[in-house]
Amino acid sequence: MNRTVLFLALAGGLALTALVLGMPHRGGLPPTPHVVVTTPTPPPPVPAPGPRSSSGSLQVTSRLSHPYVPVGSSETYVTVDLTGAEVPGAKRSPVNLAVVIDRSGSMSGYKLQQAKQAARHLVTLLRDEDRLAIVHYGSDVKSLPSLPATSGNRERMLQFIDGIWDDGGTNISAGLSVGRTQLASAMGGMATVNRLILMSDGQPTEGVSDEEGLKNVVKEIRASGITVSSIGVGTDFNEDLMQAFAEYGAGAYGFLEDASKLSTLFQRDLQQATTAVARNVELSFELPPGTTLDEVLGYRAHQAGSTVRVALPDFSAGQVERVVARIHVTGTAAGQTVQVAGLKVAYTDLLVHKNVEDQSTLAAVATDVREEVVQRQDKEATVYAARARSAQNLQKAAEAMSQGKKAEAKGYLSQNQALFMEAGEVAGAAAVAADQAEQSAAMREYDDAETEEAQKAAVKNSKVKALKSFGRMGSTY
Repeated sequence: MNRTVLFLALAGGLALTALVLGMPHRGGLPPTPHVVVTTPTPPPPVPAPGPRSSSGSLQVTSRLSHPYVPVGSSETYVTVDLTGAEVPGAKRSPVNLAVVIDRSGSMSGYKLQQAKQAARHLVTLLRDEDRLAIVHYGSDVKSLPSLPATSGNRERMLQFIDGIWDDGGTNISAGLSVGRTQLASAMGGMATVNRLILMSDGQPTEGVSDEEGLKNVVKEIRASGITVSSIGVGTDFNEDLMQAFAEYGAGAYGFLEDASKLSTLFQRDLQQATTAVARNVELSFELPPGTTLDEVLGYRAHQAGSTVRVALPDFSAGQVERVVARIHVTGTAAGQTVQVAGLKVAYTDLLVHKNVEDQSTLAAVATDVREEVVQRQDKEATVYAARARSAQNLQKAAEAMSQGKKAEAKGYLSQNQALFMEAGEVAGAAAVAADQAEQSAAMREYDDAETEEAQKAAVKNSKVKALKSFGRMGSTY
């Protein structure tokens, strides 16, 4: 087969892979595909695709969905994976912990029984060098001060848990404040990690009850060196607020429809706290001239000039979090390197007790051969971007479902199936099979949600799935 026929066959095959996610576009309508019958000059190799760096306890891996971009303005997705270092054989760190339990009237019966059982189980997992404070709140707050988890004190803790009863409204702010006070009283000892675990099944009804006020309470707790995790139980709590607590508190968020699994989540959060390797983690993008960041999908981003900063949770050993950003770049001439973004990850390394900065640069190559943009597309980054975009649709679906608009909610899930089909054309069907199965499962859950309770559960499940698809994999239970 001569070169011309071979190139025509290749171009025809590549035309089938044009996709909503994968093909960067210039302003207005994309140019009409055309066949180039002369062999193009091979472009220079892509400068260091997927750079990987590790100066401390976090490994950072970054990649572009499109290492080759067309001449002119186009869109690409940046994905940054951060992984906490594994420390084989290391002794876990002592922890200064406070468990804050909602015991308002809505917790009466089964849920409170399970919460108490989970707290008892947590006590049995502690060691002498750990510390624990137990706080429970309704309209008022009761607490057992922070104590070393010695054998005698563990017995006191168990007795205190047995005495918890359901009563009153939901004064979350008071529970948080007392938990903070108890943790602060024990800071500065052996424990290197200070963590508050909040559990609630309802809306705040007393004390500080507006969302911004409660977020500020958590921000202040975090600023004092304490991590906040939140666990929502049942279907009546405000999941957006509880997620915000975990985000602003640099901890983890979990949703449990069934309170019987509380012990598992308490144990998992303790494990994360006692294997912590990094805190005060921040990812920043430095944008070169001609480059604009459209959005960081699923994270709160703050831009000042050409710098965009994203706060991340504390990291435990082996924990993985991913950030996906949509960026517009400009390729000036074929064959030229296009600087996409400078990346910096700054954090406190808990393994060596010092501040660390990891820096790297992402770049692409401009080409005037449109087919090459698709041919060189990064398969993994394409799938990651599709997942982050599907998370946006999941959030929209959850919002529609909460308003009783089931057909509209299912429409967003159908859009996700199309997204993953398109990504599968680039990465292969196997790469997105699990994603498509999850969308089908969500569709079935929406179809089966006939009662108000089932609809609320579907909403919360969708929002948890969205968090994980955005990349909050280790900080979402």
